[in-house]
Amino acid sequence: MTPAEMGKWLFIIGIVIALLGLAFMLAGKFNISWLGHLPGDFSFRGKNFSFYFPLTTSLLVSIILSVIIWIISRK
Repeated sequence: MTPAEMGKWLFIIGIVIALLGLAFMLAGKFNISWLGHLPGDFSFRGKNFSFYFPLTTSLLVSIILSVIIWIISRK
């Protein structure tokens, strides 16, 4: 990988991180309380412990990030 290509990828990753930060800052202004509580997100509560596994939310985020990366990497 040439330094120019590495610089391009670092720039793209920086933009993505900045956009994610902006999205988190704006998340309080919008009602996205459904995220993390979708059907398929598992939550178990016991007497002394609780376990939460956001399966559907993880799949949704993975699909969205895969599409974004696919769009960026097209030539």
